[in-house]
Amino acid sequence: MRVVHTVAELRSHLKAFSRPALVPTMGNLHEGHLTLVRQAKPLGDVTVASIFVNRLQFAPHEDFDRYPRTLEADCAKLQASGCDVVFAPSEAELYPEPQGYKVSPPADLADLLEGHFRPGFFTGVCTVVLKLFHMVQPSAAVFGKKDYQQLMVIKRMVSQLALPIEIHGGETLRAHDGLALSSRNGYLSPSERTQAVQLSQALQNMAQSINTLQLTPAYLPALEANASQQLTQLGWQVDYLTVRLQQDLAPPLSLVSTPLVVLGAARLGKTRLIDNIEA
Repeated sequence: MRVVHTVAELRSHLKAFSRPALVPTMGNLHEGHLTLVRQAKPLGDVTVASIFVNRLQFAPHEDFDRYPRTLEADCAKLQASGCDVVFAPSEAELYPEPQGYKVSPPADLADLLEGHFRPGFFTGVCTVVLKLFHMVQPSAAVFGKKDYQQLMVIKRMVSQLALPIEIHGGETLRAHDGLALSSRNGYLSPSERTQAVQLSQALQNMAQSINTLQLTPAYLPALEANASQQLTQLGWQVDYLTVRLQQDLAPPLSLVSTPLVVLGAARLGKTRLIDNIEA
């Protein structure tokens, strides 16, 4: 496995290949990331994982400075998973000057849910991902479904900008108790880790109610409010628990034969977790 830190070295190494498959990450890797790498391998003739903690997608009050940087351990995990190239640039390498040109995704998708609670987040995501796409020139890229809205934003960007890249979604990997694997799970104290599964349980209960109680869309606000209240009573600070259409994250007008997704974001102590379940 080759570890490169500069764009010039990356491009020089990738000249020998015609179909790179890319897995963008912020490092501090867990089995969910490694599953995406294994999913990417048959999609190209060289598998590239990028590791970069992107300042542009963090608000000033968020956890950019304390986000774990574990490059040595990450590289060992990637090598064991069959990754061919790790691109781990410095901030000065990826942003050699202030990033004045940015990608602003459409408000109808990017300003709701995560975009509402984290203004500018998807502009930061799209900007860095587009730069990585230009640097790696992949024919395919894999993103985890745990970041459901992010995957949709990236897919739309690729479509609207006519990029010759196939975007693949990787299924969410979960711990034995149902908690979605996330780098931020490492922030949880032992007692919080025990409680953390309550978020996925709330989403599961909402999905089960939709599938078994033959609800109408008019009942969804009450379902969402009740789930949020229950989670709040357990000590969480809830940003949203909501039912949306899979295709565009709009509120559903029908619950019959309609692919839905139940999404949630909530803070337990100082740790903000997100999750989703397709219904």
